[in-house]
Amino acid sequence: MLVKTYGSAIQGIDAILITIEVNVSQGKKFYLVGLPDNAIKESHHRLVAVLNNIGHKFPRRRIVINMAPADIKKEGSAYDLPIAIGLLAASDQILSEKLADFMMMGELSLDGGLNPVRGALPMALIAKEEGFKGLIVPKINAPEAAIVEGIDVYGFDHINEVIEMLESDNRQGIVKLSAAEVLNRNLDNYPFDFEDVKGQENIKRALEIAASGGHNVIMIGPPGSGKTMLAKRLPSVLPPLSLNEALETTKIHSVAGLMNAEDALVTARPFRSPHHTISDAGLVGGGTYPQPGEISLAQNGVLFLDELPEFKRSVLEVMRQPMEDRIVTISRARVTVDYPASFMLVAAMNPCPCGYYNHPEKECVCSPGVVKSYLNRISGPLMDRIDLHVEVTPVPFADLAEAPKGENSSHARKRVVKARRIQVARFENHDQVYANSQMSSKDIEKYCALDEQGRTLLKNAMEKLSLSARAYDRIIKVSRTIADLEGSEQIKTEHLAEAIQYRSLDRESWGF
Repeated sequence: MLVKTYGSAIQGIDAILITIEVNVSQGKKFYLVGLPDNAIKESHHRLVAVLNNIGHKFPRRRIVINMAPADIKKEGSAYDLPIAIGLLAASDQILSEKLADFMMMGELSLDGGLNPVRGALPMALIAKEEGFKGLIVPKINAPEAAIVEGIDVYGFDHINEVIEMLESDNRQGIVKLSAAEVLNRNLDNYPFDFEDVKGQENIKRALEIAASGGHNVIMIGPPGSGKTMLAKRLPSVLPPLSLNEALETTKIHSVAGLMNAEDALVTARPFRSPHHTISDAGLVGGGTYPQPGEISLAQNGVLFLDELPEFKRSVLEVMRQPMEDRIVTISRARVTVDYPASFMLVAAMNPCPCGYYNHPEKECVCSPGVVKSYLNRISGPLMDRIDLHVEVTPVPFADLAEAPKGENSSHARKRVVKARRIQVARFENHDQVYANSQMSSKDIEKYCALDEQGRTLLKNAMEKLSLSARAYDRIIKVSRTIADLEGSEQIKTEHLAEAIQYRSLDRESWGF
């Protein structure tokens, strides 16, 4: 008897429909075909034990299981459930009338329990798109899948519950959630707040500007000056995630297997902080079976690279194209996948190996050649993609001991949201531009006109401060964001003057 069940495979951050065809006929052989990996091939032994332990029998006949389309590699143990249900239906141990109405995925333990799987949200989206009435997943994955409206999501703990539902009209396993309600309920859950930071008002201002225009930023300063503390609080002033951004971010984290049992939706902007020993594939994605890397996990959020010069040069260089294109393409012999990579880069570094170059009190013990060599570990093309360079100095003891709490992040976020709304209106006719940091040269000419006084100031600054040519566009983009924060249609001289201050590393004294 031939029976079909339905599952899905993950490619990139999307799912595709997989049809599991189970044919039981006379004979004694077992065949599993359709490019399954080793985890799927091992399901034969698991299913023998599972079916015996739940009171059913593994068919002792000729079994052919085909996973179509056969030219797509299938991986993981999540196909246990549709294969087991297909075997039971094809051997007339359960009814098969409802199988065409459901997509199902789940790994089985030997006692029939359902273990969690990756990619529940993309599975729900493809199930809805393909017209299925319902999706059956392990109970732990059900809230994530239930975010998708227009399809019934069933969450079960055991295969016997799945069998009971398929043979009856029992709908007790349905899980229902509202994506908008989940998003609004957890919108402001940030563990860190700028009010915890004493002093460093100029750095907070720079980070607020970065958040307002989507600019990349690098902080350079001695150890213990608060670079990491400030970076961790940047997501708290970024605009709240929209529903589309939350769904996109959740898909990436779901495919990577990072969703917790209690999380149905990613509601806070991601903050990813990989260690400097990370590999190229770990940062941009890849592997034998491609998985998203840190730059994709930071989608719609912040990628924080602490101790930037300590990262391998090759690791940093592979970021350059994704930073421009906001997408990373992973190519393998059998498959090519695209992962989104629209993130804010926040980097931090010491100014030299000892950490005290340009320190106001402590003396640097590094020779000038060593300092320059340390800074030149970061290539010019990478620095070209960082808009704000901020020098961080230690907070004096008096400020640490006596200064009151700083401004709450929620107040700064209101200003950031207001500036972002101006940019959304400005770029409403641009398909790929959403913030000032993404402007092209033509956009700069159109939206960033300077008066004569402003041009003179910028010319003098570039000459007197030995600023590089690549700083020109960056200064104008940042000044446009500063003007937006003040609600000014024109870029004023004071906006340019402040933007010029944020190009510290372009000066000859820093060795770049």
